[in-house]
Amino acid sequence: MDIRKEPRDFLLNCFNIAVESANPIKSLRTFLPSPPKGRVFVVGAGKAAASMAKAVEIEWGSKVDLSGIVITRYAHGLPLKDIKCIEAGHPVPDSSGEDAAKEIFDCVGKLEKDDLLLGLISGGGSSLLNLPADGLENNDIKLVTKELLRCGAPITDINIVRKHISKIQGGKLALRSKAPVCALIISDVVGDNPSDIASGPCSGDPSTFRDAIDVLKRWQVSVPSKIEAFLERGKIGEIEDNPKPGDTRLRHVNEFVIATAMTSLNAVKKYAEAHGINCISMGDAITGEAKDVGEVIGGWAFSVASSELKDVEKPLLIISGGECTVTVSGDGRGGRCAEFLLSVALKISSLTEKDCNIFGVAGDTDGIDGVSPHAGVYFTPTSIGDSIALGINPKKCLENNDALGVFEPLKNVITTGPTLTNVNDFRAVLII
Repeated sequence: MDIRKEPRDFLLNCFNIAVESANPIKSLRTFLPSPPKGRVFVVGAGKAAASMAKAVEIEWGSKVDLSGIVITRYAHGLPLKDIKCIEAGHPVPDSSGEDAAKEIFDCVGKLEKDDLLLGLISGGGSSLLNLPADGLENNDIKLVTKELLRCGAPITDINIVRKHISKIQGGKLALRSKAPVCALIISDVVGDNPSDIASGPCSGDPSTFRDAIDVLKRWQVSVPSKIEAFLERGKIGEIEDNPKPGDTRLRHVNEFVIATAMTSLNAVKKYAEAHGINCISMGDAITGEAKDVGEVIGGWAFSVASSELKDVEKPLLIISGGECTVTVSGDGRGGRCAEFLLSVALKISSLTEKDCNIFGVAGDTDGIDGVSPHAGVYFTPTSIGDSIALGINPKKCLENNDALGVFEPLKNVITTGPTLTNVNDFRAVLII
């Protein structure tokens, strides 16, 4: 491929490679333990739950006494033979997730020592595996979730709260099992800590009730009085906290992270270098407000393109992963990836078209960027000018959280549908 002639196709290939590298059908089999004497009960929660369950059925369907329940987002299910697949609400939980979580909790409590609890955990599981703690209700959980998502809090903070108002997360699912637990995890969080992924249903939780209260105060989140009272009771020890890392009650648990954002970044880097393109990976820990991160990376790309950084070899591909946030202040459309890339495009738009050989792509590997129907977006050197020619004001769109107001009319969108995996965002800027 001549990237000078087909930069868009090259970048879309990069995104597809990032997604495919996290395909559980390919990666899961190498992490399966030896089959147990008894039965295997599969529990899954997340956007990749159905595809992970499918991989288990392919490998074990005819070899073990297999059953189970996995919960995934609406439109993310797959037909399964031995394992029940239930679709539920995400990112705001609903009654379908609650009913399924109740069934899971009951079934896990009936497992015996010769059985195996196989956990299939991926991003999105926090809202899908929704079982309010005793004394709380689903509507309470919904209200808190909406406020936490609106305020721009990072996912790790959000999950600290979720773990402490849940009956099943924060290690409490594994705690309920008499059978050995093997958790296979696809990471969508910075640091790949199992306790942060899907709120860690099988992991010891280092956070406390006090931490959950501090998160709500730090982000100025108002919560129902019932939840406030519940957390305060936990803080003073009236409610037992989640099991901590190293808790002997979790010694029957083994956890394996089978796919990460870094895995995908490494695959893309290898692809770029095979095409003779210098590639700099900024790693998978890029976080912060999406438009601010975009401005920084756009400024750096500007310097490279204008030859201010003379020691950087071109063509250059700058790639990164992680999860940015969007503090919602407007009423537009577009997720964090679209907002990030619009910010990049605006930052470099002062270059003339003659000198501006910068292209970019950003997308969520799960196929859904925020609440949009798209996985992500891409831009070309003329995207900002083309949008202005259509009567669009890109700066105002950014201020209104309306990045799709720029990219959709230009047809600069990536639409994949659910990918059935999730290692968070992939971002790439190509400088020719």
